[in-house]
Amino acid sequence: MSVLAIIGAAIAALVLGGFVYLTNMPDAQPLSRPPALDAEGLRRHVEMLAQTIGGRSAGKYRSLQSAADYGEDQLKSFGYTTARQSYTVDSLTFQNIEGERQGYARPEEIVVIGAHYDTAGGLPGANDNASGVAATLELARLHASKQHKRTIRYVLFANEEPPYFQSDAMGSLVYAKRCRERNEKIVAMLSLETIGYYSDEPGSQKYPIGFHPGYPNTGNFLGFVSDIRSVALLRRVVKHFRSGTNLPAQGAAAPSGIPGVGWSDHWSFWQHGYKAVMVTDTAPYRYPYYHTAQDTPDKLDYTRMAQALAGLSAALDHLADR
Repeated sequence: MSVLAIIGAAIAALVLGGFVYLTNMPDAQPLSRPPALDAEGLRRHVEMLAQTIGGRSAGKYRSLQSAADYGEDQLKSFGYTTARQSYTVDSLTFQNIEGERQGYARPEEIVVIGAHYDTAGGLPGANDNASGVAATLELARLHASKQHKRTIRYVLFANEEPPYFQSDAMGSLVYAKRCRERNEKIVAMLSLETIGYYSDEPGSQKYPIGFHPGYPNTGNFLGFVSDIRSVALLRRVVKHFRSGTNLPAQGAAAPSGIPGVGWSDHWSFWQHGYKAVMVTDTAPYRYPYYHTAQDTPDKLDYTRMAQALAGLSAALDHLADR
């Protein structure tokens, strides 16, 4: 074999190895008895946000404020110290809501769990994104009595949806910018985005151009997505998620330019140099009611959301104590 052929083979092997590392996630010991978490708490949060409060946007400003108040009241009821980050856009004041529990060993190292509480165009937004808010609040409740080495922050973000998406007025971008200005050491960020819809029908799962054909075509799993820089975090999160639940999980690290990869609040943390992962049911690639008036609480699978919550709790335990 010539030198050029050897070099070519070595490059091909490296490319293949890198591809496998970015797309094949580590397994964990399967559970014989997955934890049984209460799905009704998730349902109550979703119904409060998407049904009682309703559409939550700048165009429905009072409802948006009611959602912020609800999230803060829930965090306080779990015993968290809360804070509001307020900022003004177009003569309106918006708030990011934060609940924090300091770590006992390395409090300067921070894990952020977040979800946006606004909706597109004032729509009900049960899946997008009352589901993510509900999971964030339930994680806060489940971990309220736990002691962790690292600090955990639960953050509810304003203005993820258009017209503020990926603009200076996006709530998570405002928040991540302040974290960087304060030189805060955020070691991991999880963005919970549209996590409530599952289907066992073959062909129910689609993908953007750029994803390889080896992923399943049935939308019965929870997805984990990162940029290339965050792949090590992604792999840890998927591994420990799988240790805490029997709900299937798929993960991929991909360039942020692929449609959907940067479509939530994790993108804001990438912009400021933090490692972050989106947790999602893949939204428009699976959910037929995405950004419609039919995105209502009755469309969600609360049993599988509770299974997702169990896995996320296991992943959070790992991130906060490693």
